[in-house]
Amino acid sequence: MSSDAPRGVFITFEGGEGAGKSTQIARLAATLRDEGGGREGRGREIVTTREPGGTPRAEALRAALLRGVAKPYGPFAEALMFAAARIDHIENRIRPALARGAIVLCDRFSDSTRAYQGAAGGLEPELIASLERVTLGDLRPDLTLILDLPPEAGLARAQSRGGGEPADRFEAEGMRFHQRLRTAFRAIAEAEPERCRIIDADLGPDAVEAAIRAAVAAWRPDLLSAAAGEGHDHAA
Repeated sequence: MSSDAPRGVFITFEGGEGAGKSTQIARLAATLRDEGGGREGRGREIVTTREPGGTPRAEALRAALLRGVAKPYGPFAEALMFAAARIDHIENRIRPALARGAIVLCDRFSDSTRAYQGAAGGLEPELIASLERVTLGDLRPDLTLILDLPPEAGLARAQSRGGGEPADRFEAEGMRFHQRLRTAFRAIAEAEPERCRIIDADLGPDAVEAAIRAAVAAWRPDLLSAAAGEGHDHAA
């Protein structure tokens, strides 16, 4: 990265099933590309990606994980597969993009392992922390937006979105699992308030988008002004 290139920015989106992360990442990316109101917002490269996934090898692991291949071997084996996907994703997509000065928007990251395999799956926090040291090195999100809503509402959204397809490995878990997920994400936000913002995702997508835009603008007005995107038309 050249000495005058802006520092990369890493923003992650977290939350339970059906929280609308993919929709809101696409909307924030469009706003940052088209309406970045600050001195650094407009014209910067915007990279959207997801976990597990983001690279060919990580996407192959994603397909296996969502089919439930690792589930019979327990949450530790599942966490190891996520870690393998994350290592490839970080080294081949996230770090290079940040080195170029890009704004990286990622659908799930290490907090999902803390919540899914840790709090909901029963893995000890010390084990999760050890995996993070191996997989992340010194990389941490600059900002994490946690889309929060009751699990009943999120699962209903996920089911309608699936168009009749069978639920994936995690959608198929029982309600107690999803309730533990919500509690875990809220606990992460409470423990790291300087990094995390809770967004009420039990609203319409336009209201959620406005809340995300306000959170990003308040955090980094050099990337996005508070007025950016007001009145933006998302109708198809």
